[in-house]
Amino acid sequence: MKNYAIVLAAGKGTRMKTELPKCAFPILKKPMIQYIHENILKSMVDETTVVVGYQKEIIMGILGDSVDYAIQSTQKGTGHAVMVTKDIMAKKTGTTIIMLGDMPLIDYKVINKVIKYHRDKDNDLTVLTTKYQQPKGYGRIIRNEYGNIEAIVEHNECTNDLKRINEVNTGIYVVNNELLYKIVDKIKLNERKQEYYLTDIVEIMKPNYRVDAFELWDNEKVMGVNDLYSASVAEKYLRNEINKSHMLNGVSIVTPETVTIGENVIIEGNVTIYPNTYITGESIIKSGSKIGPNSEIHTSVIHNNVRVKHSLIFDSEVKSDTVVGPFAHLRNGAVIGENARIGNFVEVKNSIIGDGTKSAHLAYIGDTETGKNVNFGCGSITVNYDGLNKHRTKIGDDVFIGCNTNLIAPVEVGSRVFIAAGSTVTKNVPEGAFTIARNRQINKEDYAKNFITPKDDK
Repeated sequence: MKNYAIVLAAGKGTRMKTELPKCAFPILKKPMIQYIHENILKSMVDETTVVVGYQKEIIMGILGDSVDYAIQSTQKGTGHAVMVTKDIMAKKTGTTIIMLGDMPLIDYKVINKVIKYHRDKDNDLTVLTTKYQQPKGYGRIIRNEYGNIEAIVEHNECTNDLKRINEVNTGIYVVNNELLYKIVDKIKLNERKQEYYLTDIVEIMKPNYRVDAFELWDNEKVMGVNDLYSASVAEKYLRNEINKSHMLNGVSIVTPETVTIGENVIIEGNVTIYPNTYITGESIIKSGSKIGPNSEIHTSVIHNNVRVKHSLIFDSEVKSDTVVGPFAHLRNGAVIGENARIGNFVEVKNSIIGDGTKSAHLAYIGDTETGKNVNFGCGSITVNYDGLNKHRTKIGDDVFIGCNTNLIAPVEVGSRVFIAAGSTVTKNVPEGAFTIARNRQINKEDYAKNFITPKDDK
């Protein structure tokens, strides 16, 4: 028997106050729906259908062709959202878990646990519940005198007595798929809200089928993200869990409450992360490296024994024993070789920097291929943009580039070249050459008075 998942992700999320569909809102720079999808992939679920609606192209762009899609053109409640999956799901035999797309903290262990419980108990419907001390906004679980679930009442339909119940509906259900669409078709339109409540399936199924509830003790895992405050709560929870996992694996994180690490980041042991550092995306940090303080790394590879200080590294690679920063910026596929230095206020974009190359301060290296042991003097620039197109610069090994040098691309500089400070290089430089490209200095004595007006002494 197969296991299926239906993820409800069609909503706009008005309370998020963002143009993005709610389920695409980023937590630690990753869309909420992606957390859910990745955990479904790790679980015992075989196939997934995602219900999309508002700005569906964004959700579909995130998940690609790894799932099936059902379109909910107008949002008429959770019951209606399941109804629109009928053409895809109705003929399938097995167990279906219905989930909400705004629960980024749920993990595959919970998914597996509730599906297994459903099957072991031979249930027709299992409702995943939890308890909150302040359950405002959640539907309440109504049980009879024997402790069996009788109904789910939405918060805005609750009497004052019912609002005192702290066991709530998480919005996650496991149901036998061959029954699901027979039951969903019986849900009646709520006249006040003009919506079809999926919660009504409990009362519909209760007389003739085995309906049960599985209570989850860790209520944080099933919290819904409905506004920017709850997004920050979810992010804090994830950050703490991720940092704890890394520290238990031998990563030293100084003041972890200030450090943010994405869920997909890989960090080897014997790495030190200093305060106010942000590492996200598919980043890899290898043993012996020290990152931070005040640094941001996204989807980049940092090799062994690298030192990154007060710097930004995006979509780049830094090889072993290299120093980056303070206040450096690597981006757009920069690759920095071993034993290199990218220093104060140096930006490297879409460039390959050879082993042992150094740019200590105040330089821009863009669209450049640099050999080994090159020295960029202060203020050196590879001028890659002519106003219409980007051009590349190629530099050989053992090149000295003097301060305030402009290399006007496209240009090639051979190995063992010395370029004098202040040069503007527009032609290729052959191997072993000395290059000086600046105007002759002219001194006109006693001439500055024509340009400078002396200040009156006071």
